[in-house]
Amino acid sequence: MTRHVYHCPLRWGDMDSLGHVNNSRYVDYLQDARVDLLFRTAKELGADELDTGLLVARHEVQYRAPLVYREAPVRIELWISRIRAASFEVDYEILDVEPERKVYVEARTRLVPFDFTANRLRRITPIEREALEKLVSS
Repeated sequence: MTRHVYHCPLRWGDMDSLGHVNNSRYVDYLQDARVDLLFRTAKELGADELDTGLLVARHEVQYRAPLVYREAPVRIELWISRIRAASFEVDYEILDVEPERKVYVEARTRLVPFDFTANRLRRITPIEREALEKLVSS
């Protein structure tokens, strides 16, 4: 699969006192893109539980360049990079592609399936694995 693309609008309130996007706001951008990928795309692939039964286990964020406010949305490319028995990882790039490729952030999130009724972690089901494998890219 090709990378999933999400266009995220910037908000004036996302800026810090130096006029850059505040580092904590990037995690919000990643969440918006991840929700778009999993709630919409995974559901279309038949993995309905992926939109209601996941917890974030880890975030890794590498800041590459400052991002300042502008009216145009920022492009977020994301994909599934690793699938294990009871977790999977989503990789991201927040970037511009016009007029040249400029990467602002590279990030990774580890997600774990969770059974909220039983209040415990659970393994990835075969249906979920099949859907996630269709979202793997590099």
